[in-house]
Amino acid sequence: MRALGRLCDAVLRLCEGLAALLVVAEVVILFAGVIARYGFDSPLVWSDDLAGALFLWLSLLGAVIALARGEHMRLAAVLGWMKPRARAAAAAFGYGGVVVFLLLLLPPAWSYTEGQWWVTSPALEFPDALRVAALPVGAGLMLIVALRALARDAGGRMVVALGLWAALAFGLRAAAPWFAALGSFNLVLFFVILLAVLVVIGVPIAFAFGLSTIGYLGLATHVPLAVVVGRMDGGMSGMILLAVPLFVCLGLLIEMTGLAAALVDFLAALLGHVRGGLAYVLIAAIYLVSGISGSKAADMAAVAPALFPEMQARGAAPGRLVALLAASAAMAETIPPSLVLITIGSVTGVSIAALFAAGLLPATLGALALAGLVFWQARRMPLGETERPPARAVLRQLLRALPALVLPFLIRFAVVDGIATATEVSTVGIVYTLLAGLLLYRRFDWRRGVAILIETAALSGAILLIIGTATAMGWALTQSGFAHALLAAVKAMPGGRAGFWLASIAAFAVLGSLLEGIPSIVLFGPLFFPVARSLGIDEVHYAIVTVLAMGLGLFAPPFGVGFYTACAIGKVTPDRAFAPIWPYLAILLAATLAIAAFPILAPH
Repeated sequence: MRALGRLCDAVLRLCEGLAALLVVAEVVILFAGVIARYGFDSPLVWSDDLAGALFLWLSLLGAVIALARGEHMRLAAVLGWMKPRARAAAAAFGYGGVVVFLLLLLPPAWSYTEGQWWVTSPALEFPDALRVAALPVGAGLMLIVALRALARDAGGRMVVALGLWAALAFGLRAAAPWFAALGSFNLVLFFVILLAVLVVIGVPIAFAFGLSTIGYLGLATHVPLAVVVGRMDGGMSGMILLAVPLFVCLGLLIEMTGLAAALVDFLAALLGHVRGGLAYVLIAAIYLVSGISGSKAADMAAVAPALFPEMQARGAAPGRLVALLAASAAMAETIPPSLVLITIGSVTGVSIAALFAAGLLPATLGALALAGLVFWQARRMPLGETERPPARAVLRQLLRALPALVLPFLIRFAVVDGIATATEVSTVGIVYTLLAGLLLYRRFDWRRGVAILIETAALSGAILLIIGTATAMGWALTQSGFAHALLAAVKAMPGGRAGFWLASIAAFAVLGSLLEGIPSIVLFGPLFFPVARSLGIDEVHYAIVTVLAMGLGLFAPPFGVGFYTACAIGKVTPDRAFAPIWPYLAILLAATLAIAAFPILAPH
């Protein structure tokens, strides 16, 4: 245990240092590309090659860090309902599943890397194996981390858990001819039953997807497992997804440099004196901060500490505040630069610029709907209000907040006018935020800089590993004929387009609750979007509505992870926010149905 612990600590320090350097390198490379192309009309032809090669390494190293920190997305609600001994046993078995997946992934990942030696990059002409070597290296490092975590947390249960997995693997392998005779029922067995069991016992979603896919392909088909690695590579390597770590970094920077605090202070000075005014401030602050950060957790963490103490001091119930915080975050899911919108554009081919343009009005309608409910509630209960400040104080706060207010418009302008792509524009925002923090707000904690870079890598690695394994799982479902069967079933549904809209909203709300937005859209987007297209539904309009539906599921108890994140940020137990959140979610559902019914509400 001591030797494994020392090895794991050394691995983690190495991964954190390299990941921090890679985040900086990506920002520098992409921002240099923007300056060279737009400023000097001399594009850097090699920048995409180098950024793409480093991106896969950043993703896998970030996944290692996230695993060591326990930050991979998973469903923890069911485990929380178990008795302590049952919960410990289920958690040990679940971690054993992570170890098994990594052991199964390593040989095909190495084989895939060897095959890429003969492929060279277009501009720099280096072997592609240098890029995809991140897959076996990352899997090996995650295996070390997983074994250490299993030994530390499970103790004597480690041997039992791994023994059960070994017996299960040998038994399933021996039954391979039986699986071949099951035909399409294998889809239910592996992608419904097995996947559900893995998710319920707390296996992180990325590993549950991967284990189900490898089990299906290895036992029920003759497809080589190197295909899984190839699909993971394809899913994680899209250049548009490089926007994920960069916007995560931007979201963390706006909190550290004071831009978020300046926005909140201005809104509080402007609206805080009216009845329920601080509740309006909370809604507006989430709206504006979402347009900068792209991360729901970062949005809530930036706003809640600035407003909650004053609102509670003025009589607002903590549970109701957390409910409003969670609903506001759900409302803001479509505000660019939303990571879910970026993911949709990557996996479905829908224009990200069009998605960014279409997402603003629906979020505005959701914000107005929440504000209307707050207005009605403020007549009956305290929601926090302050004394009216003098006009000079409001003007002073406005001038202080101007640099922060400019940033969302700068991002939108840079994309729409072609100055930068949806990926590159994040680096423009990062540079702007750094300059504003250093020169205008004079608030920049250099000691937190490295921590922000590491946190960026960890969160991005957790997201991108889900995208990789979900891409492989989606490919397996498509090749099995499931996509065609789904298309036929949906087309045969009663109600035509209206029936499809209602089914889509319900399905994506459930998926958003169980799997979160990004894994849901990666897995089911390629299946549902062709159906929408065949029914004559505009893809951008459909994308916006599905994102809103997933946001409702993400923040809906008892399974929505976003709901528990809001409770943690607000330092409130979930039971105190459980009842108050439903009126807010109901009003957002009504707004979602209205947007689905009237395409003009999602203009692009």
